[in-house]
Amino acid sequence: MLLPNKRIELNAWQWHTCAMTQPDLNKLDAEQLRALVTQLMGNAAEQQVEVQALQQRTERIEQRNQHLEAVNAKLSHELLLLRRLKFGKQSEKLDSLQRSLLEDIIDADTSAIEQQWADLVKDEPINNKPKTQPKRVALPAELPRTLIRHEPQNTHCQCGCQLKRIGEDISEKLDYTPGVFSVEQHIRGKWICTDCETLTQAPVPAHVIDKGLPTTGLLAHVLVAKYADHLPLYRQEHIFGRAGYPIARSTLADWVGRCGHALQPLADALRETILNHPVVHADETPVPVLEPGKKKTSRAYIWAYCTTPYADTKAVVYDFAPSRAGEHARRFLEGWQGKLVCDDYSGYKASFGQGVSEVACMAHARRKFFELHESSKSTLAATALEQIGRLYEIERQAKGLDDQQRHILRQQRAKPIADELHTWLVASRQKVPDGTATAKAIDYSLKRWGALIRYLDDGGVPIDNNQVENQMRPWALGRKNWLFAGSLRSGRRAAAVMSLIQSARLNGHDPYEYLKDVLARLPTQQASAIAELLPHSWSPETAVNV
Repeated sequence: MLLPNKRIELNAWQWHTCAMTQPDLNKLDAEQLRALVTQLMGNAAEQQVEVQALQQRTERIEQRNQHLEAVNAKLSHELLLLRRLKFGKQSEKLDSLQRSLLEDIIDADTSAIEQQWADLVKDEPINNKPKTQPKRVALPAELPRTLIRHEPQNTHCQCGCQLKRIGEDISEKLDYTPGVFSVEQHIRGKWICTDCETLTQAPVPAHVIDKGLPTTGLLAHVLVAKYADHLPLYRQEHIFGRAGYPIARSTLADWVGRCGHALQPLADALRETILNHPVVHADETPVPVLEPGKKKTSRAYIWAYCTTPYADTKAVVYDFAPSRAGEHARRFLEGWQGKLVCDDYSGYKASFGQGVSEVACMAHARRKFFELHESSKSTLAATALEQIGRLYEIERQAKGLDDQQRHILRQQRAKPIADELHTWLVASRQKVPDGTATAKAIDYSLKRWGALIRYLDDGGVPIDNNQVENQMRPWALGRKNWLFAGSLRSGRRAAAVMSLIQSARLNGHDPYEYLKDVLARLPTQQASAIAELLPHSWSPETAVNV
């Protein structure tokens, strides 16, 4: 029977399905045939939706595979380069100290790369054979041991029966307090239900290095010794050897690389915290970079950004860059708008006028006159120093005030002094020949006068950039021990760890206690609550027992 005014198109598969489900179509009336066709078309629509969903899923998988392949290629390139630097032939020989520092950096970078790749593919099915782990040597029996027991909170089975203890698993971690090694012996009892034969055991405590040998205390000690006390890993190896348990530099470097990778999210969160403030300090300083194949180091830069002395949050973040180009400052400050306290370096100037206001450093202006007075005993320089000294005396009086009170005090007492100083500088400049040291000192202040006195209009703005310059001192003390082997990764790792250590110091914390607690909590800390571990939010009272 033909259906009136309807055109029905079914593909071969649908007709085959129809034939399978309905053996004799000739016996169906028009209504039954219409119902059958409707059912078949509905099934076809559902199948089309499923096909589209599968296609979209396939596209997402392909995009992720392309991303993983790109990351894998990048990391593989870095890894091959590091291995070639460590094991390959070198055209020029390095001295023993440089070679030792280079090998430490290569090992740390290699571990960080492996950890980063493991994090990227942890949710992906891997068909490769598991990586063989070196067999761990048993810790010396003579080391003192602390027993830490992990037992189930409930010794009753879900079926209601009392569990029976049938044994235990024992794992050991190496701990260290200055000069003394000890062993944490973790004992996990095994409990079984005799009725349903269910085995119950307390879970393995989470650790920043899964199945690792060191406690978080030992890891914190290695990081603080390297980045706060400026002890390269080869020196730490000797110190540990004298304490009774030598730890190879390659092992220490592996720990540093893995911890640096784990701590990077904290440094990123610290950056966001600083950029939430309307006033930020900025400065930069050179650090040496050892390039393999060359007998001397080249120059990279550490850029520092910190909150003001008047801010509620005390924090500093370091950013490692291969050069002093202004693009690095613009990248760090991207999207931020506020007042930037900095020196006269041109790298910052591209951000001015794009929501960023320049606040010049009065200490730099004073330094020009101080150097002039030291070299020539200039009376003009002495007068300028006296006037600037009066401005600093008012700042000392305003130190304990809030922003509004500080602003009022500056307007009442500092602004007249600044106006008088400006008038005097303009008049003095007309009497000084061009090109002289005196003219250059005066011109430095007059060309930046608007930025120099901008602090007078905002009680939350400091008079100089000394706050961030003080945060550069740890880098100046440790330059000789930080040869980054031309590796951005090692430089950024050092910048991240140093950011946390120095911010902990700013907040009055012991860096060792802070890192020890943070490394213990990181494996189980939710990403949304990462700010709780930042130095300005952390306190010894909130530390967990580790």
